[in-house]
Amino acid sequence: MADTLTHRSPLQDWDSRFTNLPESVQVTEEPFTAMVDLWVDPSGAGGAAAANALGVGALPTAPSTVTDGCDNTVIWFGPQEWLITSASHSGEDLEGRLRAAVAEYGGAAVDVSAQRTTIRLRGTHARDVLAKGCSLDLHPSVFGPGAAAQTMLGLAGVVLIALDDHGSDYRILVRSSFARYLAEWLIDAAQEFAVQW
Repeated sequence: MADTLTHRSPLQDWDSRFTNLPESVQVTEEPFTAMVDLWVDPSGAGGAAAANALGVGALPTAPSTVTDGCDNTVIWFGPQEWLITSASHSGEDLEGRLRAAVAEYGGAAVDVSAQRTTIRLRGTHARDVLAKGCSLDLHPSVFGPGAAAQTMLGLAGVVLIALDDHGSDYRILVRSSFARYLAEWLIDAAQEFAVQW
């Protein structure tokens, strides 16, 4: 009898702990998000081919920015590097499409989906929770929609993406090996907002 591998997310058994959080701080895992590292010259034909394959007008070229396509997100990682995420495509499919688009221009694409998981942090106190362990200025006038940064949250390296202009909705990409640590950290940081006066 052959062994069967099952897909398990790093925070698969944490839903019950997340549901005990106060209403003003909601944490959920968005598991199995496809992630592909892309390297290409954004000013050349390869950059245009990648943008076309992703359905975006152009790859973001300003530091700490993100561009959303119809079914993917393109996060600036460096002058010629991006992290592409998608909830509707597999990592293999996304890698294949991008590799086909950029290979002839000296670009590369690698499926890195297993490296990270995605945590969604929402609620009126989401920014307050992040501020306890992140040194970025998270005010929505500075870090609002279209902003993404590689930073530290607690002791975990993360990619933080702002999803609204109120400071109440964020996506956090964290290495799978740090996911449980970060989940514990978020739960602990949210506890003060459960206190009723």
